Amino acid sequence: MLSEKLLLDDEAIEVQTRTHVKVLIVPFLVGLAIMLIGGYFAGAVGDSGGGTPRLLGLVVLAVLFLWGTLLPFLRWLTWTYTLTNRRLIEQKGIVTRSGRIIPLARINDVAYEKGVIDRVLRCGTLIIHDASHQSGMHLRDIPRIEEFHRTITRLVLETHAPEARRDEQA
Repeated sequence: MLSEKLLLDDEAIEVQTRTHVKVLIVPFLVGLAIMLIGGYFAGAVGDSGGGTPRLLGLVVLAVLFLWGTLLPFLRWLTWTYTLTNRRLIEQKGIVTRSGRIIPLARINDVAYEKGVIDRVLRCGTLIIHDASHQSGMHLRDIPRIEEFHRTITRLVLETHAPEARRDEQA
């Protein structure tokens, strides 16, 4: 999650989240299948050839396990979304970290989308458009999407409220 040292003065964290755990279902099933195949393979090959074929097969399966299960888990673990009272921050990356920061004052549209499965799991995609030349930011598989949408909308409106009052006075 976001380190406190990255916060600006008078900035407070409102919501911190990562994508919904549903993204880990396929890697879990891949890991389970690899373990079942590994067990069958080790038993079927046995000690033939001095154990070298079994060792070589298990090494290949271990690499596949790391690539198909551990890597997606680490990606999920290190990909976070933080909403503060001043910014929306996306951070991702296992070894090399990258991210995108959108000040709430630049956000001009907040929308969300939910499919059938998303409705059951109470997650969805949040779409943020800001006053920049970059395409909108799509935050996929956000848990409790309605709550996150309400919070960011409230904060954006609060951020834009001083500008609205200045426009009314002019």
